Amino acid sequence: MADQRERGTLHRLFQAAVVLKGIDGVLESIGGVLLLFVSPAALNRLVVALTQHELAEEPDDWLVAALRHGAESFSMETKHFASAYLIGHGVLKVFLAANLLRERLWAFPVALVALTVFAIYQSVRFSRTHSLLLLILTVVDLVVLTLILREYRISTERSK
Repeated sequence: MADQRERGTLHRLFQAAVVLKGIDGVLESIGGVLLLFVSPAALNRLVVALTQHELAEEPDDWLVAALRHGAESFSMETKHFASAYLIGHGVLKVFLAANLLRERLWAFPVALVALTVFAIYQSVRFSRTHSLLLLILTVVDLVVLTLILREYRISTERSK
């Protein structure tokens, strides 16, 4: 009975994680499309306006300095790459989330490979940036990866 309850809880956790990944994918795609319509100069002005108060309170804030530096060096080429990356990454997440929730067996290994690649990429980026947010996202991806693997094993056992 307790084993069945745990399986139900983990299945609901899997479903919630996949839904959140899908929502994240929609938001990434929207962000990527919106980024196409923002000039680098406008983005820089926006970052300066949004960080002005924080910088006044804490002039040595490394996050604000990093955001401002990134906005200042944001080129058209970077904008197009970031936009394409966000749209592609977002669409892939939505596509995989929809198919995982439909329990399509082929989607599980594809999602496992995609999440593994993302986790490796994020780990490499973390080794260079030491971004706490990137570390948290990678840990979340590893938890989701584990849940997907578990669901895949259960789904393949049921289909036998």
